[in-house]
Amino acid sequence: MEVKAYARFIRIAPRKVRLVTNLVKGKPALLAVRQLQFLNKLAAVPVRKLIQSAIANATHNAKLASETLIIKSITADGGPTLKRMTQRARGTGAPIRKRTTHIAVVLTDQKK
Repeated sequence: MEVKAYARFIRIAPRKVRLVTNLVKGKPALLAVRQLQFLNKLAAVPVRKLIQSAIANATHNAKLASETLIIKSITADGGPTLKRMTQRARGTGAPIRKRTTHIAVVLTDQKK
């Protein structure tokens, strides 16, 4: 059985979040949470919270054991970009693009 969880509009660039999501893809969910707890990346915090939310969904809604869950897929897609301007020389401006991320995780129970 598959369980899904989503985190949307995370204020970290998708390129930086993908470094973290590729690290835990395909691993057991509890091992991934433990690994992200000690990872020295800012993007590890929302990814860890999302995986913990998916584990809680699986145990409460689908009545699955948390020890048997593995991460089937985890994606970090780009969300809307906040467009800002910064001042430059001679009264001109340069764009600043503050990117956001939508993260989706799918957990499944291991085949026995």
